[in-house]
This record gives sequence, C-alpha cells and structure tokens, in this order.
Amino acid sequence: MFESLSDKLKRTLKNLRGEGVLTKEHVDAALREIRLALLEADVNYKVAKDFIASVKEKAEGQQVWQELKPSEQVVKIVFDELVELLGGQSSRLVFTKQTPNVVMIVGLQGSGKTTSTGKIARWLAQNQERKPLLLSVDVYRPAAREQLRVIAKATGQQIFEQSETNDPLTLVRAGFKHAQQTGFDTLLIDTAGRLHIDEELMDELVRIKNETHPVEILFVADAMTGQDAVRSAEEFHRRVGITGVVLTKMDGDARGGAALSIKQVTGQPVKFVGVGEKYDALEPFYPDRIAQRILGMGDVLSLIEEVQSKVDQDEAEEQLKKLQKNQFTLDDFRSQLRQVKKLGSFSKIMKMLPDQLLGGMGMPQLDDEQTKVMERELRRTESIIDSMTWQERTDHKILNANRRRRIARGSGTSVAEVNQLIKQYTEMRQMMRQLSESGLFGGGGGFGGGLKGKMMKRVAGMAGIPDLGGMGGNGDEPGLPALPAGPSRKKLKKKKKKRRR
Repeated sequence: MFESLSDKLKRTLKNLRGEGVLTKEHVDAALREIRLALLEADVNYKVAKDFIASVKEKAEGQQVWQELKPSEQVVKIVFDELVELLGGQSSRLVFTKQTPNVVMIVGLQGSGKTTSTGKIARWLAQNQERKPLLLSVDVYRPAAREQLRVIAKATGQQIFEQSETNDPLTLVRAGFKHAQQTGFDTLLIDTAGRLHIDEELMDELVRIKNETHPVEILFVADAMTGQDAVRSAEEFHRRVGITGVVLTKMDGDARGGAALSIKQVTGQPVKFVGVGEKYDALEPFYPDRIAQRILGMGDVLSLIEEVQSKVDQDEAEEQLKKLQKNQFTLDDFRSQLRQVKKLGSFSKIMKMLPDQLLGGMGMPQLDDEQTKVMERELRRTESIIDSMTWQERTDHKILNANRRRRIARGSGTSVAEVNQLIKQYTEMRQMMRQLSESGLFGGGGGFGGGLKGKMMKRVAGMAGIPDLGGMGGNGDEPGLPALPAGPSRKKLKKKKKKRRR
C-alpha cells in the first residue's frame, strides 16, 4: 500500500533534510519531485496540482526559512496537507436511535461488494457492539445470495433470506420488518452490481434508498482500478448520494491513487479499507496514520491497537516484567514468537514502525521475498526451541555441546543453526534491556490502552521524528503535544555503569 509513492516522498524529503541551508530553490525542486511522485501514483491531476499549490503557499506564508530546522517545517506542512488530502479526520459510520439502521452497500460488479458486506458486519459486531443482519438483493448474479450466506456463516453473522421472491423491493421490505421484529439494530443490504454504470442499476438503487431511508450508503471500489474507481464513485454519488467509500484490495495497490484522490473529487471520505482476503482484513481508514506510513513515520498507534486486540495482555505484562528484570527466557521467546504470528506478516509489522527507529536498530524495511525468508527462519527458530527441554528453555547457559547436538537432531537443523539462535537470543535480550532502560517499555502497563499516546510519543522520540502536532489522533482523541527527544547513547552508558556498581 502506497509503496512507490512512499519511497519517492521519503527520498525527496531526505534530500531536503540533507541541505545545510534551505532555500526557496531547494523547496521548489522538492515540490516538483513530490508532484511527479503523486502523478506516478495515479493521483488525479487536479488533486496533485492543488496539493502542491497548498504546500507551497503554506511554506512561503509561514516563513519556514527563518526556523532553526526549516526542513522539518516543510515535512510538517507536507504531512498536514497529506492528512487533509486523505480526508482530514477519520469518519466512523453514523447510527441513529432508529431500529434498524439501514446501511446500503453499492458498487460495480467484481469490486468485492459482497465480501465487504460480510466484513463490515463482523467489524460492527466486534468493534461497535452492533447487532447486524445481512440481506442480499442481488437477484441477477448467479449464486450471489448463496455467496452472502456462506460469508455470513464464516463471519458468525445472521442473514435474512426469502428464496421464493426475486423482487429487490419485496426482499427489502421483508428484511426490514424481520430486523425490526427480532431486535437487529443494523440491516446491511448488499445491492446488485453491474459491469458498468447504467440507468437500470441506478433506478433500482434509488427505489431501495427511498424505501429504507439508509443512514449510510457505502460505495465499494477496487483500489487496483485507480482513477476508474474515483470516476465510478463520483457518478454513484451524483446519482444516489453516497456517504462514504470502502476501498478493497488496498494491500495489492502499490500506488494508492484512488485513496489519495477520492475525498477531493467526490467530497465523501474513505471509511474502510480492505487489506486482505481474510474476513478480519478490514481496517477503519485513518488519514493521519496513513500519512505517517507514507512519510516513513510508521503507525505505532495502529500497531498497539493490533497488539491489544490479538495478544494476551496478562502474558504480555508478565513478559514485560521479565524483560525489565533481565529474566527473559527462551521459553518466553517462543511464546512471544507465537504471539507475533497472530499479528500477521513480519513486513506488515515492520511497516508500522518508523524508518528512523528501524535504522537506529540496524533493521531495514523488508520486501516480500525478504519477509518470506524471515518467516521461514522464525518457523525454524520455533522448531529448535520446541526440541529443548523445559530446563534448557528456562536457562540457556546449560546448553553445552552435547545438548546442542541433540537439539539440532530433534529439530532437523544443524548445530551451527542452534548456535546462531542462541547468539541471536542473547543479543535480543541485550537490545530489549536497552529499550526498557530508554523508557519504551516502562510506565507500568506496557501496551495498556491508557498509554497509547505515551507509547507512540516514546517511539517517535527515539526515532527523532519532528513534532507533527495532531500526529496519532484518530478523530476521537486529541492531538499529541511535542514529541520528546530520545535518550542519547551517553545516558544509556551511564545507566549501565550505575547498574553494574
């Protein structure tokens, strides 16, 4: 997602930071590069032009050249404008006290509309405590209603079906009445799609809209189609009046032109993005977090939320205490590997961390091939630890040559690989200890909900990210204050000496 745009913008802004004295010529050259990067990312021409004009106006209006770090001021302006371009604040689905609230899902055939309907229902049930009911009125596409039934079963959601009728309005009326009588507070209607926009499709959608008075009309678009998705969204909005957009296949779209153009062209925000085929691969769209990822600042807040939802908090707290006391064992290491696997691919996790923080740790971003190699190594690591006795997993110092040979045979690896694991483990313990001393894991609670802002500020401070004001807000939380500077190596050394004494 946004890989090509992100690489070009990071390179351009890095060159800007490398200038000893910043001049208007440097900024103009950087803006030309940014404009080219936006156009190559399939961003609408007018949107790219307006973006550059706005950045230039603000840069000149704020007299950034007089600042102590003018390059950081330019980065801040680019960040702010990117957030605005992506839609400003995050837009949640809006519900009323009416029962049921109707959400219409519209879009062209093949955009992932039916799958997205199931994903949204699952997300609403898990994150907004809604009780959704699914309804398919796609009576034209073969097995469309059967497809939604399969998805409903897989996501654990309820579906309303009436096989004896093929009239969309009759289905809508019956589904609405059933939801009202059985206590469902949300009715998600998966409407019929076409391979292209036509009068028949639009007239049917307008009739369903007039019948149900939906609180949300979500247009589902395939992000891979770029500006075609934007044009389709614009036409649907003109004819039906959409309230938001769901972009599917964002994990396969390296350019991101649709996401960057849709709000400016249609006036309606992106509300969700599909980032995979699994039913939990749906994320709310946070413009500020996306802007951070594009500029290489990571997305620590989303990473922490991901950890909170998928990692055993009690176990994480226990491991945190062991880390702080330097009691982290190979058994704990294995448990941590298993927890990490729940978060998804390694590349996804790495992309949520700031580039500068990874660089400081000597850990570059990974491409797909490197990710596969890394995940293969992790499986091998887990296999080696599985071949150890409990005593060996809790005290690595007893692993002599004989024990290592036995472990290598049991795990189908070599003694050299076992030795390499032990070496990596001891180095990791040392790195974790340093992170703990720096305050990243301190503060009583680790990944606790109330510490999300503090955690992100600490990571950002260690990475040397400039103050971006509202960085990290999600529409419900206030912006963060200035980011503190990370601890210097000198201070870390002093702490080490004190502990040794």
